[in-house]
Amino acid sequence: MQVLNQRYPDIRIEGENYLPLPIYQHVASFLSMFKLALIGLVILGKDPFVFLGMQAPGIWVWGQENKIYACMMVFFFSNMIENQCMSTGAFEVTLNDVPVWSKLESGHLPSMQQLVQILENEMKLNVHMDSLPHQRS
Repeated sequence: MQVLNQRYPDIRIEGENYLPLPIYQHVASFLSMFKLALIGLVILGKDPFVFLGMQAPGIWVWGQENKIYACMMVFFFSNMIENQCMSTGAFEVTLNDVPVWSKLESGHLPSMQQLVQILENEMKLNVHMDSLPHQRS
């Protein structure tokens, strides 16, 4: 951003979040609530498998014996999955409301040289189009 601001001081550069698909937002929300419920059950020492008429699996028994480690594991593992759900990896570049680069479409980020070249080409094209005589219809 600093390089582009120095090279093109008249261009407005702004960043914003690109929201993921609603299904991923819902999955992340569900995981967040499930994480809190699971941590609460571990801390309180409640066994939800009794209500289901099942024997507690070994990992649950381990979690009851090692509550701090179990809570930390649940917290960090679920946060990792939530962040994956909410991350789009979008890097979209527009010039005069015209898209000139999309990481979502191309699958990769442009190098600084590519980005400067794209912007220069687009600006030259805009200057050339503005200099053409307009026909009235």
